[in-house]
Amino acid sequence: MTDHGGSLERARGLFPDAPLPWIDLSTGINPHSYPHPPVSATALSRLPEPADAARLAGIAAKAYGAPSPAHVVPAPGTQILLPLVMELVPPGRAAVLSPTYAEHARAAALVGHRVRETADFGDLAAADIAVAVNPNNPDGRIMPRVDLIELARTLGKRGGLLVVDEAFMEVGPAAESLAGEVEGLPVVVLRSFGKFFGLAGVRLGFALAAQATAARLAARLGPWAVSGPALEIGIAALADRDWQAAMRGRLEKESQRLDDLIRNAGLTLCGGAALFRLARHPKAAELFAVLGAHGILVRRFERDAALLRFGLPGDEAAWTRLRVALDLWSGA
Repeated sequence: MTDHGGSLERARGLFPDAPLPWIDLSTGINPHSYPHPPVSATALSRLPEPADAARLAGIAAKAYGAPSPAHVVPAPGTQILLPLVMELVPPGRAAVLSPTYAEHARAAALVGHRVRETADFGDLAAADIAVAVNPNNPDGRIMPRVDLIELARTLGKRGGLLVVDEAFMEVGPAAESLAGEVEGLPVVVLRSFGKFFGLAGVRLGFALAAQATAARLAARLGPWAVSGPALEIGIAALADRDWQAAMRGRLEKESQRLDDLIRNAGLTLCGGAALFRLARHPKAAELFAVLGAHGILVRRFERDAALLRFGLPGDEAAWTRLRVALDLWSGA
């Protein structure tokens, strides 16, 4: 399995003498979790009701801008949707705009596609199924909506499919989302719940697609796909527009604060979104080890050892520890 960050067990193995508690900056998950109400006892003791899943789909459709609840497929995280989406197209040529989240290529290969990872957006047009992450992880690259629409139409002429992963669109330019276009285009849009709401352990995500495609994906998932607690939490959080607006403002300010720390340490910023920043330095591997020894985990990359991705610290103590560790390293 690819190392995606977020494993404190692995971090403890690498740095057994690091001070506690660990500060995990290796993911793009919001450190300020949504303050959801207590989960009801029946959410744990009974099977989820179809009406609750339908209510969640309706709220998600409004939150994401999908045409209707019938275009929304709630799932226990987008990860489980990946192979189901990839097999909507018979095995053929899959192209993934890279570098990006590694699971798209793995899921496409898992169902029999011949996978090509490419840095050239134009290469996607020759595929049977193409994947673009928007905003991209880890560099925050934004693909214009008009370009994605044109690509989807090109793919559709040959019976192809465009998959757009909008896991970080809550902190991206909403006008570039394809959520509202899923009925008229051969496109599936994936939306993650846990990243922006800081509740990755809830395991909740959505596929937005044409009604026929959505029905097909829902049938593959089967009944009770989303747990009772996830339904209750998702309904509350997605409906809370005030919290969402306030959180976007907070994350923007904190990401700018992170920029200052990274630049002051002598690293070069080379992208990111409001939940993470990507930085480059020729001694990034050394910095990874220094931070690890201070109990701070950041994301490193096998493909490019000069890159590190930083998530946002969750409180002032974490900000201070990061600043001190970066100052010690940059002053060495």
